[in-house]
Amino acid sequence: MPHAENNSDARRFAFDNTYARELEGLYVPWKAARVAQPAMVKFNHELAEELGLDVAFLDSEEGARIFAGNDIPEGALPLAQAYAGHQFGGFSPQLGDGRALLLGEVIDRNGKRRDIQLKGSGPTPFSRRGDGRAALGPVLREYLIGEAMYRLGIPTTRALAAVVTGEPVYREGALPGAVLTRVAASHIRVGTFQLFAARGEQDKVRRLADYVVERHYPELKQHANRYVELLKHVCDRQAALIASWMHVGFIHGVMNTDNMAISGETIDYGPCAFMDRYDPATVFSSIDTHGRYAYANQPGIAQWNLARFAETLLPLIDADNTRAIARATEVIHAFPDAYQRYWLAGMRAKLGLTTEEEADLNLASGFLAAMEGQKVDYTLAFRYLADAVLGTEEAVRAVFADPSAYDVWSGHWRARLARDAIDPILRAQAMRRVNPVFIPRNHRVEEALNAAVERNDYAPFELLLKIFSRPFDDQPEFAAFAEPAPEGSARYQTF
Repeated sequence: MPHAENNSDARRFAFDNTYARELEGLYVPWKAARVAQPAMVKFNHELAEELGLDVAFLDSEEGARIFAGNDIPEGALPLAQAYAGHQFGGFSPQLGDGRALLLGEVIDRNGKRRDIQLKGSGPTPFSRRGDGRAALGPVLREYLIGEAMYRLGIPTTRALAAVVTGEPVYREGALPGAVLTRVAASHIRVGTFQLFAARGEQDKVRRLADYVVERHYPELKQHANRYVELLKHVCDRQAALIASWMHVGFIHGVMNTDNMAISGETIDYGPCAFMDRYDPATVFSSIDTHGRYAYANQPGIAQWNLARFAETLLPLIDADNTRAIARATEVIHAFPDAYQRYWLAGMRAKLGLTTEEEADLNLASGFLAAMEGQKVDYTLAFRYLADAVLGTEEAVRAVFADPSAYDVWSGHWRARLARDAIDPILRAQAMRRVNPVFIPRNHRVEEALNAAVERNDYAPFELLLKIFSRPFDDQPEFAAFAEPAPEGSARYQTF
């Protein structure tokens, strides 16, 4: 394995690569393809500090060479991870990192183990005739959306760096090439388990499950049946994660099993987008022609994916297949209730409720029903409810094409608030802490990406990062960025 040109970077990363050491056979050692002229576009100082990295050294030409894959830092063991996956319901028996390399793992300042991965670093044995490259636009999109999700309080992978390569990549035409450096709790997916279960390699499934328990769920190590408990814990984290997506109108767009992280983080920001006007059938992805991954379908798809995960664990859960199926089925069938608990807890907070009543589910669902077909902006409707708490209802009524549905619902809401005694100012403040003003509005994201790709102008990208760093604050100077796309805009589509 080649070392970096400058050995002074031996101190820059304290790699401790357990995946490479303990899971041989689940990856292929590989190295990135060299690029012509790597240059730093954006370096995440805050994340680098959290990881305990040398910020001054890495935000440099030397850092750009590392994050492009040209230089391999001391201690790194670059590898392409193997996995399979169900893609739009059809099983692909081998996928794997076709354009990504895991450089290694570091322990951050909070004692958490984090993966550092290059994405767009050239072809690997899993590239399936692809070039293994990434274009600048998708790299910047993942950087932006990941940071926005993090600031919204949603578990997510994050970008450490984005570099341009000085080389074109060819899609519909020539585009500037780029590499993203992604940080994750791990990159282990449901599809990682599926690959070895489909091959009947139960020893590798067991090794992987034990590794996941050790890394992500160490409290399960002493449990009598750690594998059924692992299934329960992964299901619980996914229930919480998907509920948090639904709370902010996020649509992942490609919820294949190879895009569901066992850690419970949001991973792979491909054709993702945020819903403007409330419509449960909203789809943005150009490849999701049947709406499989529409906004309202996300909880059900998560359960479906988790059932696929459960199937890989059956021989570990119980040697008797009938008993194993019964135990796993019980866990999977409990997912909708867990999801609803997380969703309703979040909706109570969004509606300003501090106590619990059985009818709160109907109240929350009723607000969504009032929005449907009314061209209501999902984000602003919830944000303006905080004003309504203080007696100013003009703004929330104005987002409804016909506010009569809101008026009927509002009567029930106000009766509920009256039974939930709290100072209105305190209630409004609490609501503003969970109902963002700013989300990555799709048209604004596209404007920023186009400016960077077409004009080498990164100012709109930097501005969005600045705005998204405080999504719950009003920031009146940026009020225009809280508004949805103009009425009559072309239907937004992601690729």
